[in-house]
Amino acid sequence: MEQTTFNLALPVAIGSDHAGFDYKEEVISYLEGKGVQVKDFGTHSVDSVDYPDFAHPVADAVESGDFAYGILICGSANGVAITANKHQGIRAAICWGDELARLARSHNNANVICIPARFVDTGTAKEMVDIFGETPFEGGRHMNRVSKIACS
Repeated sequence: MEQTTFNLALPVAIGSDHAGFDYKEEVISYLEGKGVQVKDFGTHSVDSVDYPDFAHPVADAVESGDFAYGILICGSANGVAITANKHQGIRAAICWGDELARLARSHNNANVICIPARFVDTGTAKEMVDIFGETPFEGGRHMNRVSKIACS
């Protein structure tokens, strides 16, 4: 199983559909303002798009090991989470509050946070991104459970 903390020297992968576009732009500015490198996998406007077109590239990027973790944003976060979780090496978690972001990392070793733009404010989204990026995986009793997630 991979390391228990993210390699924050690596960039963060981010993507959204049209419903998450404005939040994505705010999260990118927020992270870059803190000195975090971010790669934007789109979308690049509020024009209607299909969320898998952006969730798959973010999941591929995280799976490759070239990115610390991923952030996906859509209206409900369901579509991007379902899509990202099709990737064998991805554990994408829908989060709508700080404690869920913390538990997704500490208990589930999630490597992609999925944010529902229609259900959280941008301040909460930024707080969750901070918590997700800084929280280590606890391992221990959770390691055995997480190791059973992937299909072989």
